[in-house]
Amino acid sequence: MVNFTGKTAFITGGASGIGLGIAKACARRGMNVVIADINEQALKEITEVFDNNCWPVLGVKLDVTDRAAFKKAADEAEYRFGKIHLLVCNAGIAVPEGKLWEDRDEDIDLAIDINYRGVLNGIKEIVPRILRHGEWGHVVSTASKAALVPVPGFTLYNSLKMAIVTVMETLATDLRGTNVGASVFCPGPYQSNLGYSSGRIRAERLGVEMPSFGPKDGKAPPPPRMDVDYTKVIRYPEDAGERVLRGVERGDLYILTHADFKRGWDARAAAISRAFPDEPDNPDFQKVFPMLTYNPVFEKQQSVPGFPAK
Repeated sequence: MVNFTGKTAFITGGASGIGLGIAKACARRGMNVVIADINEQALKEITEVFDNNCWPVLGVKLDVTDRAAFKKAADEAEYRFGKIHLLVCNAGIAVPEGKLWEDRDEDIDLAIDINYRGVLNGIKEIVPRILRHGEWGHVVSTASKAALVPVPGFTLYNSLKMAIVTVMETLATDLRGTNVGASVFCPGPYQSNLGYSSGRIRAERLGVEMPSFGPKDGKAPPPPRMDVDYTKVIRYPEDAGERVLRGVERGDLYILTHADFKRGWDARAAAISRAFPDEPDNPDFQKVFPMLTYNPVFEKQQSVPGFPAK
């Protein structure tokens, strides 16, 4: 079991939504929390909440695409709390629905900068700091269930989130033999303000508004289904935070939420397996390219009980 008390978490996109849920979960475990976010007003409001709860907190404005700003934020965190132990790369934006060939170049560049390069910037800046102090450490990056079961009409979002899965799988491999672990968080639907915050960022960076969700033909969206209890469909950020910390404690490579997506993943995995040619293994190939044919990092992942743990 990990003793989180007194350790420091650095969370990007931590002033709202899932990031805030993770920040609160860390605070409840006795951690010092660095909330890094581009929204200054949200930072001010949430640091007041933490202060009122006597939770050690530092709010820093951070644009994750700015490497110099990332270094400055990490320096501030270490100056305040001494060491960073847990890095959560959670900052991200939603992208407009549409076929890839219809996506604006500006949207493509912005999504890559925030959803992909922002994670790389966090890892490059903070992981060496964790390794230098030699104590326990862990890195979590937020991807999406869309990385595992692609959503039609969202090529850009799906592919960038899948890239984060691969980044974290490789990072976990590269960190073997150290005191630092790595996990990728692939949440399903959670209540958050991702649409609003993404719209605000697009308006500031690109001069456009986030398209409204729903049909594009001008018709009103269909009414909600009356045979569905939506309280059992959409989850709250606090749930995400607790699931993330449980995954960190367990050392999970994959931190998943909704078991409902397993059917889609099983179908995808089975399709890929069927696509391999029905040919015998080549022992010589295995000898020459063992690193291409197998990665032992996957062996570490154990079965996950229901949540709350039974």
